[in-house]
Amino acid sequence: MKITDLLTDDAVLAELGARIAGRRLALGLTQAEVAEQAGIAKRTLERIEAGQTSQLTTLVRVLRVLDAFSGLDGLIPESGPSPMDLLKGKGKARQRASGRRAARARGKPWRWDEKS
Repeated sequence: MKITDLLTDDAVLAELGARIAGRRLALGLTQAEVAEQAGIAKRTLERIEAGQTSQLTTLVRVLRVLDAFSGLDGLIPESGPSPMDLLKGKGKARQRASGRRAARARGKPWRWDEKS
């Protein structure tokens, strides 16, 4: 099944669990072996494979054991400053986001006679 934004959170967890179980089986590892190498309880791995929630550190440990850790880099691409942000900030990286524009946009429509 393809993971899309149309799936519920539970469906996404179930699919991830199934993929982890499939990867484990493809490597010929038992749940006990993966759990031991990851430093977690076997029951924790069973829960992950069943699509139940888990701590992020646990998932990272399991992915390392299953040699699937490198895929995390593409999960959320590293975000650097945009060229316009670099020009405005004279090369400094942005430290926080301001919510002023978004709050103003939700209120009333912008008009030409408004001050910025």
